[in-house]
Amino acid sequence: MFAPSKTKTMLDPVVLFFVLGALAGLLKSDLKVPESFYNVLSIYLLMAIGIKGGIELQKAGVNHIIIPGFCTILLGLVVTGLAYFIAKKLSKLSLEDATAVAAHYGSVSAVTFAVAISFLKSKGVAYEEYMTVLLVLLEIPAIAAAIGYYKLKTRNESFNLKKLVHEIFLGKSILLLTGGLLIGMYIQFSGNSQLNFFFFDLFKGFLAIFMLEMGIIASKRIEDLKKAGVKILSFGIIMPLIAGTIGVITGKLCGLSVGGCTVLGTMSASASYIAAPAAVQIAIPKANPTLYLTSALGVTFPFNLLIGITLFYQLSLLINF
Repeated sequence: MFAPSKTKTMLDPVVLFFVLGALAGLLKSDLKVPESFYNVLSIYLLMAIGIKGGIELQKAGVNHIIIPGFCTILLGLVVTGLAYFIAKKLSKLSLEDATAVAAHYGSVSAVTFAVAISFLKSKGVAYEEYMTVLLVLLEIPAIAAAIGYYKLKTRNESFNLKKLVHEIFLGKSILLLTGGLLIGMYIQFSGNSQLNFFFFDLFKGFLAIFMLEMGIIASKRIEDLKKAGVKILSFGIIMPLIAGTIGVITGKLCGLSVGGCTVLGTMSASASYIAAPAAVQIAIPKANPTLYLTSALGVTFPFNLLIGITLFYQLSLLINF
C-alpha cells in the first residue's frame, strides 16, 4: 500500500490526461473531443475560474488586492518587454514575429492557471483566492502593450483600433473571466450556493477532459516545431524559466503566500493561446502563427505542466523559508 505522503509527490491526474492526449495524437489515434463540446468546456472553465475568484474577492475585500494588483500589472509589462528582447535580439525574429511572441508570453494561460490551482489543492497548500483577479490583470496590459509598441514602430494607417479594442476587452477569455468575477461577487454577497456543485465540485473532472484534448492539440504542433527550429524550442523553455522566476520573486515582494507565489510564478511563465492569438491575428497579420503558437502551445504549455509548476512551487518554498 502506498503511503499518502508519497502519492502527493506524483503528477496531478489532470496532467496525466494531457499526457494521454499527447500520446493519442502522436500515435495517430482517432481520439478527439468533439469541437462543440471542447468550446463548452473552455467556456465552463473560464466561468468557473472567474466565479471562484469573485467569491473570494468579495470575502477578502478589494483593498487586499491593490498592491498585488499593481505589482502584477508591472510584472506583465516587464515580461512582455523581456520576451520581445529575447525573441528579437537573441532569437533574431522579425519585428512582427517578435512582437507577436511577446504578446503571447506577456499574457497568461488560464488553463495553466487552473492546473496550478489543482496542483496546490492536491498538496493542501493554501493560496490567495483572489488570484483570478491577478489573472485578468496579467492578461490585458501585456497584449495591449505589445500591439501598441508594434503599431508605434510601424505606424500602420490602416490599423483598426476599434476592432482591436473590441477583441481584447470583449473577447471570450476576458469577458467570461470578468463576468464570472462579478457573478461570483454577487453569489457571495447574496449567500446563494445553488451553482456550487456544478462550478466547484465538477471542476476537476471537466478540466481533465479539457486537458485530454489539449494533449491531442499540442501533439499536432510537433511537425510545426521541426519547421520552427531549435531557436523556438529553446525560447519556449528558457522564457518560462526566466519569467516564472521573476513572477515568484514578485509574489514574495508583494506579500503573497507560498501558494500565491507559485500561482503568480506559473502565470508569469505561461503563454496565452486563446486571447492573444485572436488579438494578434487582427493587429499583426504578418506574424507567423507557426512560431508563436508552436512556442506557446507546443513547448511552453507542456513544459509548465510537467516541470514548471513543480519547479516554481519549490522556488516559492525556498524564498519563503
